[in-house]
Amino acid sequence: MAEDEGDPCVVFVREPEDDSDSSEEARSSEEEDESRWKDVVKGAELPPEYWHIQKLIKYMKAGNQTVTIVALCCLKDHDLTTEVNQMAIRDIGGLEVLVNLLETSDFKCKLGSLSVLSAISSHADVRRALTDLGAVPLLVRILAEPSRHLQLLAARTIANVARVRKARRTVRKSDGIPKLVDLLDVPAAALSVPLSELSADDRQQVDVAVSGARALWALSQSAKNKEAMRRTGCVPLLARLTRSCHREVVVPIMGTVQQCASELSYQVAIQTEGMIADLVRHLSDDDMELKRHCASAIFKCAADAATRDLVRQHGGLDPLVKLAREPLARADKPLLAAVTGAIWKCATCPENVYRLNELRTVDVLVSLLEDENEEVLTNAVGGLAECAKTAENRATLRLAGGIPLLVALLSGTSAPMLENVARVLGESARELESMRVIEELDGVRFIWSLLKNPSPRVQANAAWALCPCIENAQDSGEMVRSFVGGLELIVSLLHSEDSSVLACVCAALARIAQDRENLAVITDHGVVPMLAQLVLTLASKQQKHRAENGSEEEKERNSCPHDESKSNQEDEDRLREHLSEAIANCCNWANNCHEFGRLGSIPPLVGYMESKDKAVHRTTAHALHQLSNDPFNCVTMHQSGVVAFLLVTIGSDDEMLQEASAGCLSNIRRLALSAENLENNKQLVVP
Repeated sequence: MAEDEGDPCVVFVREPEDDSDSSEEARSSEEEDESRWKDVVKGAELPPEYWHIQKLIKYMKAGNQTVTIVALCCLKDHDLTTEVNQMAIRDIGGLEVLVNLLETSDFKCKLGSLSVLSAISSHADVRRALTDLGAVPLLVRILAEPSRHLQLLAARTIANVARVRKARRTVRKSDGIPKLVDLLDVPAAALSVPLSELSADDRQQVDVAVSGARALWALSQSAKNKEAMRRTGCVPLLARLTRSCHREVVVPIMGTVQQCASELSYQVAIQTEGMIADLVRHLSDDDMELKRHCASAIFKCAADAATRDLVRQHGGLDPLVKLAREPLARADKPLLAAVTGAIWKCATCPENVYRLNELRTVDVLVSLLEDENEEVLTNAVGGLAECAKTAENRATLRLAGGIPLLVALLSGTSAPMLENVARVLGESARELESMRVIEELDGVRFIWSLLKNPSPRVQANAAWALCPCIENAQDSGEMVRSFVGGLELIVSLLHSEDSSVLACVCAALARIAQDRENLAVITDHGVVPMLAQLVLTLASKQQKHRAENGSEEEKERNSCPHDESKSNQEDEDRLREHLSEAIANCCNWANNCHEFGRLGSIPPLVGYMESKDKAVHRTTAHALHQLSNDPFNCVTMHQSGVVAFLLVTIGSDDEMLQEASAGCLSNIRRLALSAENLENNKQLVVP
């Protein structure tokens, strides 16, 4: 555009900036975009508006400042949301002109350009083109302008453009996040008065906050952006805006909150800022999108026990179950998935389960087991798995006809869903009548087949579900033997590197080994050397961990309440508990007892008595008792210092631990007396 003799407004055609992230794939994607635009031209007769818009762009390129402003005004009169009109702007290089106008000092040129860009940036191709043309830093710069009109349109354009990953990164690197967070700082009075009663200035401030919230919502798809937003201090502002009476404000704010709630730091901040009450309150709103955001935020935040309690205390369980019943909510699959997910996570609290039982939640969740949406199924089954931990709900689940539906889901392919189905069937199998139904439907075979699933979590949950199935089956020994290759399969999982899989497999093997014929089979498959090797591997890991992190006492003094090492310690103790149980039950066949000692399992097992977990003491003492039936093992135990531990555990309140400790001490003492008598007899014989 030529310079005007008055106030110049020069337009330069900007070439796309070189980006370090650009690649052949990105360039090929851009070529595909170009061809898509051209296909539209070929596939339809162009309307007169197409040529009229291109004529306006030519005037903007060649005319002076006044002509440019007039052309922008005329351009805004067209429907810029249609693809043909957007294509007309792009085909003639109009995007470059509009981006360059953002750098001018003329207010009207900027305002006109932003008005057009905020409308056409709703198209995916336009968003990518604007990002490549370097529009994002210019838009960020305009956010600092004193004019609220410019701030609003710039934020609205960023909200559209930020759906592109490269644009989100550019906004963060251009320090755009603090500027957008500043837009949320609206006076409390403007948030509590209806829009119709607000002054023009307050109304405009609210509109700017809405655009800023939508931009932050789009930016929050990036984990780095979420952290940048938190450091900028957005959480208190989000908390204040969630209490606004303006739905236009609350919806994008809740969208941002639920997007950020996946991060632990935000979960804590949401709780401490008192936002749980607001999330619960908005569940009863008429806006379905707002309900979805609130339910999704509760779903993500309810991983924390304190949050689950707050949801119950603020009456959040009732609207969640009500939504799960509503036909309108059931038709909205994202909303239904969020609601069932929130119910699932809240059900991990026993106090919440009591209230959920009053609301007949199990019946509601069972009615969702025929839904076609995998996410809904996964969450509904997860909720049933938590509720089925009580005997009352296991019976309710069976009477509601849930077990056949759950067994049918075992033929699915979704790993998260299969994890939860295995869990709920495992809980149901604890009730004898439910176990009969599972057997009739051949459910145990389906559960056993999940051991072949590539997901370690599916394998672990399936193995854990087999434990009550084996315990409560009518003829568990024969049932297990009827699965061709089943015993070989479960023994082979001892090669897994996942501690949860190993713990659950050991627990299942402990039940299998109670049948002598099955014990003989798994012995032939090499279960003894594999269990012994697992004991040695655990001992080696523990020694390495101690060398790196110091003693247990020092680690406990230096660790915080949520230290990851404590979680690892719990996982290791769980593995030790079930590994010891499996070893104890495998000692009852042939020379397995002697083999465990020969393979070096005794000293590490004695070391398990140092654990602070009483369950580990119980199963370890049981294993040591069984192993002490071999004289060679008794000698090794005595040399490993087991007597000191057993003298303590023999006074335990746990009868099983008492009995095992006493039996082990008795065998060691009997061997010692036999050795002493033998020595005395030798001395008597010698003249």
